[in-house]
Amino acid sequence: MSKYAVVIEKSEDSYGAYVPDLPGCVAVGRSKAEVQSLIAEAIALHIESLREHGNPVPQPSSAVEYIEPAAVA
Repeated sequence: MSKYAVVIEKSEDSYGAYVPDLPGCVAVGRSKAEVQSLIAEAIALHIESLREHGNPVPQPSSAVEYIEPAAVA
């Protein structure tokens, strides 16, 4: 099974998540654990919907890296 990159963002009182390789696949939860669970379910449902409608399922292609900012003079 493929793994998709997920971006999780924290706001004041919730967490949001989205999948860059699956436009429109999003979730919101009260905690990081909840949003992780919800986005996993959302990914499965999104892929199922794409298949049911005869649309191609994008393969994971996004990568996540943490980059230190360059020094600014």
